[in-house]
Amino acid sequence: MSFEVLISLSSFGSAEVGRHGQLWCSELGRAAGADSVEVRGEMLRDADAELPALNGLASVYSSPEGLWAQGGELDSAALRRSIAAATRVGAKRLKMSIGDFQASSHGSLQGLKTELAATPVELVIENDQTVRAGTLAALQAFFDAADGAGLSLGMTFDMGNWHWVGECPLQAAQALGHRVRYVHCKGAQRLPNKWVAVPLGDSVAPWRAVLRALPADVPHAIEYPLVGDDLLAVTRAQIDFIRAARAQF
Repeated sequence: MSFEVLISLSSFGSAEVGRHGQLWCSELGRAAGADSVEVRGEMLRDADAELPALNGLASVYSSPEGLWAQGGELDSAALRRSIAAATRVGAKRLKMSIGDFQASSHGSLQGLKTELAATPVELVIENDQTVRAGTLAALQAFFDAADGAGLSLGMTFDMGNWHWVGECPLQAAQALGHRVRYVHCKGAQRLPNKWVAVPLGDSVAPWRAVLRALPADVPHAIEYPLVGDDLLAVTRAQIDFIRAARAQF
């Protein structure tokens, strides 16, 4: 089964990205064997300079903004900014969370449909680390409403984020797997007062079972810390790990 392995550039950490920039991190990732990268909007220092320079290296743009603003109104301006950034970086996919989508938001789904019809960029909805946009119930309610509005949307499935909202990633994978177009590979460990992201191999979660429940032929991105004295070797080893793990199922 053929699939792409990406690196979400947040994996290199804010200090490393801040020191070197996302172009340097992208080139390191590609040198380590990644097929592509995910550019992080919240880590851009100078979007006007960085986005064009990253064109050709990235296939996903991650927006830090939610689709619906607090109060439940569609944030069309945030969506347009995100689509514009994805277009400038040459990304075919745009990753966003639903934000504060609620019952009163259903009427604005037609507005979202209209916006998306005007762009070739594919929107994929991510489960984030908030109750309003990261629980199974919230996402199922959103996707059901979107389906009812004739809006077919795929999902970015973050394997680790379910822990932050107190939910089971395997249950979520079984419920939402048919919608998944992109996988964030993220392990999780519990510290005394918080969850932290770790490599899949160090995760307390049933990550093998979760992978089995998800599509094998969609892009899989590393989104956990990549650190070490030899960052190229560390990155290469983790890319190889993801490829080997996914090939088992």
